Amino acid sequence: MSDQEMLRRIEEKVAAGERVTAEEGLFLDERADLFTLGRLANQIRERKNGNWAFYNTNIHLNPTNVCVYRCRFCAFRADLRAEKAYVFSDDMLRERVLEGRSQGATEIHVVGGLHHQKKFDWYVNVVRVLHETCPEIHIKAWTGVEIGWFAYLTKKPYEWVLKELIDAGLGSLPGGGAEIFDQQVREQICEHKADAKQWLDIHRTAHQLGLRSNATMLYGHVEQARHRIDHLCQLRQLQDETGGFQTFIPLAFHPDNTKLSDIRKPSGTMDLRMVALSRIMLDNFDHIKAYWIMLGEKIAQVALSFGADDLDGTVVHELIYHDAGAETPEGLTVEALHRMIREAGRTPVERDTLYRRVIREGAHWSTAEPVLASLAS
Repeated sequence: MSDQEMLRRIEEKVAAGERVTAEEGLFLDERADLFTLGRLANQIRERKNGNWAFYNTNIHLNPTNVCVYRCRFCAFRADLRAEKAYVFSDDMLRERVLEGRSQGATEIHVVGGLHHQKKFDWYVNVVRVLHETCPEIHIKAWTGVEIGWFAYLTKKPYEWVLKELIDAGLGSLPGGGAEIFDQQVREQICEHKADAKQWLDIHRTAHQLGLRSNATMLYGHVEQARHRIDHLCQLRQLQDETGGFQTFIPLAFHPDNTKLSDIRKPSGTMDLRMVALSRIMLDNFDHIKAYWIMLGEKIAQVALSFGADDLDGTVVHELIYHDAGAETPEGLTVEALHRMIREAGRTPVERDTLYRRVIREGAHWSTAEPVLASLAS
């Protein structure tokens, strides 16, 4: 089949709302031009989400940067006795979530290092302190890799670990730690870390317990197109099974201050290609996020026409990408997010973590029906 025939077949599938195969996805990744990818992705984006662009008012918390793992792509981690090492106290946790409340945050996003001297109870306590201090703020905490570490510490199954965290106030899981599922690639960038099967099993278990979660893919390092397509297809397969994923976030590798600093940072063109490819392949995901912290504000705006329908949020106190050289601000105001979205020709909609429309009066807020249901009515 010629390239033109293959592209025509894919275009017909997208127009009909049919699934693109792994073979067709690989063709798009390797052979399609940027604007063709964008055009196809935008069809799907607008069919699912119209002209809306979502954001939330959130705050980040990285309770410690001490980590037992030494992932080559990470600039955030620290050794126990390193000068930059830190651990949050309970009072610091309370201060951070109260700051979020004062700014009208609906969500606190919690990820960090795997401190080898901290027991599982310490991680549960982080969630409990946050929840008891501000029970109205949704806690999105601990990646699949962290849940895997907790299971290792306790010698308990994932279900037990997750139930303990739910009892403490956990509301959902972030999507980090997926990186690239291919084992040979993982051995090059994050050996010893939870593998693809563990990550997928953890999210499957979370979904079975009623938790929603996100999913990610780290691109632009040593992976190839076939690895990216395999990663997306494995996520799509689990979503077929559980329906528990809310949002997919393609994450660009930032090489500064990492052990892979010789690799060039992905270009804006590649960033847009990955957003578009994700939207085309993940037909059963409602949302694709253009994470402005990682992409930069300008590329994130353009991504709203290349398949993305979400910019994340105010993201106050983000450290992981900034330690790796991100030059974006460490937080944006709601007004700045509205400006970004409107300049891109979209209409801003504030949502909470579970994609319910937020009704706001200053720092006070409440939620209405799920955004997609309200937009369809």
